[in-house]
Amino acid sequence: MTTDTARPNLLLITTDQQHYECLGVRTPALSTPNLDRLAADGALFDRAYCPNPLCSPSRSSIITGQYPSSHGCWTIGTKLDEERPTVSGLLSNAGYATSLIGKAHFQPLASTPEQTSLEAPPRFRDLDFWRGYHGPHYGFEHVELARNHADEAWAGQHYALWMEEQGLPNWREYFRSEQQEPGRRHRWDLPEEFHYTTFVAERSVAAIERATAEDRPFFTWASFQDPHPPYLVPEPWASLHDPADVTVGRLEPGELEAMPPCSA
Repeated sequence: MTTDTARPNLLLITTDQQHYECLGVRTPALSTPNLDRLAADGALFDRAYCPNPLCSPSRSSIITGQYPSSHGCWTIGTKLDEERPTVSGLLSNAGYATSLIGKAHFQPLASTPEQTSLEAPPRFRDLDFWRGYHGPHYGFEHVELARNHADEAWAGQHYALWMEEQGLPNWREYFRSEQQEPGRRHRWDLPEEFHYTTFVAERSVAAIERATAEDRPFFTWASFQDPHPPYLVPEPWASLHDPADVTVGRLEPGELEAMPPCSA
């Protein structure tokens, strides 16, 4: 581990669409010991402001430090300008080993001549391309990406390569085609050891260990895709909680009346 105290190591961990009550420290019926430990050692907020709750703008704001009105990625389907300065780029230029593992979502699922996207079909399943592509990507010198949530058809990229390396050459059988609609189920037959959460955790550790071996300070973004719908998980997690123990949230009458209209 680097001993350069002037350049501390940075690990950013994000989850996707996780409600603040979906923590054991908030809701004792849930089991989230690692997140609870982070909450106990750091800061736990009960109020926060997000400039835009959709995936692309939030991630673009994180990496640029700007509001959507400035960085231009104002909703899903818009692309973050590849030339825009980023925190990762500044740290790379300062000698940091920068890496992004998991969901990037800086580019949309549609590619046009005016707005090309690396993450649009059919490119996300062009494994020969992803085998040779690890960055630079928005200032990150090394990326390993996974676009999909649960069994969505968007599975591919570095996640698919990892599944094959781990011994699952038939991984496509566990994911929907682009024409298939999600089913009403919560139990996924994908073995736990091939889940993308395992992929993000394992490859994030590998990125940190690589930087440590090179005696470089690191900035690693471990970008987990869940808990994002569709809520589909393998065992033993599918049976971890008894539905009778979980209180489903509901809107209070009039609580959205003061909100501005959605423009997305």
